[in-house]
Amino acid sequence: MRDMLRTFVAELIGTFALTFIGGAAIMATRGAEPGAGLLIAAMAHGLILALMVSALMKVSAAFNPAVSFALVLTRNISPITFAIHVAAQLAGAVLAAHALQGNLPPEAVTATRIGGQQVSTLITTGQAIFLEASATFFLVMVVFGTAVDPKGPKVGGFAIGLTVAADILAIGALTGASMNPARSFGPAMVSHIWEGHAIYWIGPMLGAAIAGLLYQFLFMRSDDAATA
Repeated sequence: MRDMLRTFVAELIGTFALTFIGGAAIMATRGAEPGAGLLIAAMAHGLILALMVSALMKVSAAFNPAVSFALVLTRNISPITFAIHVAAQLAGAVLAAHALQGNLPPEAVTATRIGGQQVSTLITTGQAIFLEASATFFLVMVVFGTAVDPKGPKVGGFAIGLTVAADILAIGALTGASMNPARSFGPAMVSHIWEGHAIYWIGPMLGAAIAGLLYQFLFMRSDDAATA
């Protein structure tokens, strides 16, 4: 029971931090040059994720239902742990969105949907799902390569944070580069704006599943066999 509580609290704190810092960065740069705003948002998300993963990875540091989905599919966590992860992640994101709504200027809250994501009118729903799936694929490959694989380089959370930052720089202007259903759920839940929300579940879950299974059953097993 104590381990479940530790896991829940760690996942809640990490997801709260990601949603709060990421959302605050988006809200603070409202009205800035698009390129500058995107760079600041990428740095904010990447840095806070790197730091929180490094701080909490000895307990639990998925902070993302898509990452947790890949972990449960590959039997790195149990279904019960997966449920704890997702409950904590969604709760953390909602709490962060409430904190942003209550403490940042109302005009910024409204204009940015509490620092949430939205899909550009320049792309279709199918293209948005593909972009989110692709970005999450890269993220989960790095998670497995640096945090799940026991033979991977131990670089804390910085490789993971850098991947998130790179993904945001690449597709942030088109989809918001969520890669994380909880990160999108919190602002949507509090703002009551659900436009395109399914994209931020379908894309990340699909990309995460492919990356997790590919790494677990191709790369990780190949390494084990080579050194056996």
